[in-house]
Amino acid sequence: MTEHDLQNQIRLELSKIGWITFRTNVGKVKLADGRFFDTGLPPGFSDLLALKDGKTVFIEVKKPGGKPSKAQKNFIEQMKKNGFNAGIVYNVEQALDLCSLTTCIN
Repeated sequence: MTEHDLQNQIRLELSKIGWITFRTNVGKVKLADGRFFDTGLPPGFSDLLALKDGKTVFIEVKKPGGKPSKAQKNFIEQMKKNGFNAGIVYNVEQALDLCSLTTCIN
């Protein structure tokens, strides 16, 4: 299973329990003329952004064995410091658990 497949499974399961979930694409793309296009999101921004009942959760999705980058770890840390739920998940169950929390994970 790819990370993309896992992201889609998580999005589907969260939608079943009322979460609105956006997949965010972060990075740069090289254009045909050689210039780079930046997506505008900061480095390390989480793969998924989930919203429900005034709650916002940042979800970094990794396939089993995958490791987050320094930028991803920093982004998650900054979101937690600002009172948001944020974390790294390796399966659907972990994503559901992260979204079920009512306070920030420290």
